[in-house]
Amino acid sequence: MPAPSTKIAPEQLIQAAKAPFTAYNNKDWKAARASFTSDFVYDEVPTGRKAKGADDVIALWKGWGTAFPDSKCTYHREYVSGNTVVLELTWKGTHTGPMQTPDGPIPATNKKIDIRACNVVEISGDKAKSQRQYFDMATMMQQLGLAKK
Repeated sequence: MPAPSTKIAPEQLIQAAKAPFTAYNNKDWKAARASFTSDFVYDEVPTGRKAKGADDVIALWKGWGTAFPDSKCTYHREYVSGNTVVLELTWKGTHTGPMQTPDGPIPATNKKIDIRACNVVEISGDKAKSQRQYFDMATMMQQLGLAKK
């Protein structure tokens, strides 16, 4: 008799990958914490910031939530390979709070952003284990009026 399969259905992997984003959209930090493993690693490639563990990740995400309180993502496509999910999405929001940067906070511009992004999410069990986020920082800064086109 063969051993029972432990493979997770693609739909379940996609839901596990989307769970942290859904929590962020709702600014529900308890749900965010519940959506990833205790050793979760978030790698924000365009900013060079990396956070490990729930407290550090949520602190970083709260910073974005402060700068863009209405920020939300919408999904376009999902791809699954093994236990890795790639999500194509768009981030939209209005810069109404200070945005933290390595050079200090950038005051609110009250301008909107609409930027495409790609995220690679590794799943362990039914939770996100790591997330690498890619987006065009130059486009975001242009939309905020902080860089020339």
